[in-house]
Amino acid sequence: MKKIHIAALALALVSSVSAFAQQAAQPWTYKTKQLERAEVDALLAKPEKLVVIDVRRPDEVTTKGSFPVFLNIQAKDVENQLAYIPKDRVIVTVSNHAHRAGAVGDLLTAKGFKVAGAAGSEDYESQGGKIVRIAPPVKQVAAAAPN
Repeated sequence: MKKIHIAALALALVSSVSAFAQQAAQPWTYKTKQLERAEVDALLAKPEKLVVIDVRRPDEVTTKGSFPVFLNIQAKDVENQLAYIPKDRVIVTVSNHAHRAGAVGDLLTAKGFKVAGAAGSEDYESQGGKIVRIAPPVKQVAAAAPN
């Protein structure tokens, strides 16, 4: 029984490492610049000139964390939400490893927005940057209606 459990755990670990290696090895194919930690930190130092758009699903943001202040618009919804994105600020797009952020950065640039670059929150954190973890909202239990 223990051997089966250990084998399953080893297989899961190998699969996780393999998936991470494939994602990390994915070539950068976007026109949007992929930002390193120092570049992100320099942009974050001037918050009045910046808007950070996190393009991940809400569950990814709560699980993996993000930057201290951000606008969350999922990648699939960005084109329909352009009116809500300020054009008077520089934009940094964010995803886990910057690939979705790079694609959204290219879209926003094509639509006339000023995009400084794309960042991966997990990459930023692995380079020593501070990511903020946000607790998911507590589900409220509805009170029973009186009879």
